[in-house]
Amino acid sequence: MTDEARVVIVGAGFGGLSAAKALARAGVPFTIIDKRNHHLFQPLLYQVATAALSPAEIAVPIRAVLSPGKGGAVEILMEEIEGVDTARRVVHAVGGDEIAYSHLIMATGSSFTYFGKEDQWKPHAPALKSIDDALNIRRRVLLAFERAETTDNPELRKRLMTFVVIGGGPTGVETAGAMAELAKATLARDFTNIDPRDTRVVLVEAVDTLLNAYPAHLGAYTERKLADLGVEVHTNAPVERIDENGVLAGKHFIETSNVFWCAGVEATPVGKWLGLETNKNGTVPVAPDLTIPDLPGVYVIGDAASLAAEDGKPLPALAPVAKQQGQYVAEAIIRQQQHQGPQGPFRYRDWGTMATIGRSAAVGKFGKLEVKGFPAWMLWGAVHIAYLVGFRNRINVLVNWLWHWLTYAKGARLITGPDQSATPALDSPAAVDEELDKTVNTLK
Repeated sequence: MTDEARVVIVGAGFGGLSAAKALARAGVPFTIIDKRNHHLFQPLLYQVATAALSPAEIAVPIRAVLSPGKGGAVEILMEEIEGVDTARRVVHAVGGDEIAYSHLIMATGSSFTYFGKEDQWKPHAPALKSIDDALNIRRRVLLAFERAETTDNPELRKRLMTFVVIGGGPTGVETAGAMAELAKATLARDFTNIDPRDTRVVLVEAVDTLLNAYPAHLGAYTERKLADLGVEVHTNAPVERIDENGVLAGKHFIETSNVFWCAGVEATPVGKWLGLETNKNGTVPVAPDLTIPDLPGVYVIGDAASLAAEDGKPLPALAPVAKQQGQYVAEAIIRQQQHQGPQGPFRYRDWGTMATIGRSAAVGKFGKLEVKGFPAWMLWGAVHIAYLVGFRNRINVLVNWLWHWLTYAKGARLITGPDQSATPALDSPAAVDEELDKTVNTLK
């Protein structure tokens, strides 16, 4: 680690990596810090959770992307930060290290929020934000089918073969559709004592439409296509309770051992680290040039930043926003070092948003242009492959998608690692029966 003050980037997501690449091209020395050693393509994380892709196909080591080389111009640290001393211009790492900066780019992203019920709900409803999350969910899903195969109790079998996805945004829609396809197509002939096509997949949304950021008719189209896949959609069903027995959403209690959280997000604690007031979702209000007033040299970008677009609405927490902001702040720093004049305010170029529903169906909105169905699905695939980091990853994903589309095959169906859930109903056949007895007594 160098003692020289330099540009420091915290977070190697879309925004941080975009800034790093631009600085590297201009020859500006920088240090990039992330608590993981890889860049993750989060939009395809649900495909790891549903056994369509392996982790290596949507993640790449940061060192392979930036190639530090010799001379120390690019420094990569696998550290977790716990604070920033803006007076001394140093970043504090959890391990005790201090990293000095001349300019600081905070690109730490966001995490799922349980709306104040994390202690009660998170143990029973894991979220999907990291590779570890995806592998745990994949294990739980596949293990539920294995346990259903071994039990003779029809009530328990029904419970094990019921999957509830909470949140009707793009992640929830994509996850529910992929789970339905896994159960009703991929696994259809894999078992003797159960028929996976009897699986119940339920998508729960608190408001009256899916994909609330899209026009209402695209949300209605999405609901119809999910129904075609066998997904039950419950709208106007805010979650009231999640426990080891299932989910109470609206007026309905759904008994299940498998609940997955894809609802709201909140920013990482950037405001706390910088000593700033934040919005309710944890985002930090930034100036039009993405700086923080009264904190010279500090930028906040991506999901952690709050900036209004030209229509007055906050910019969405999307990869294209983070990438463009990363490029913008890197250019601002480069211009300062080259003694050029300042840039104009940040302007987001909206290239549209998309969400896939399932096999051969998606929706998209590009300004006034709307697309849906198979053409949207093809476009969605092309866009996501283009965004993947690394030529090898793009080829792997393209080949796998084509193979899956032709054969319904999914090759990442390994059950590995310890179960991180708090649901003992998935641990052993004996625990399955014991858990059922507890459930029956609780529900009496």
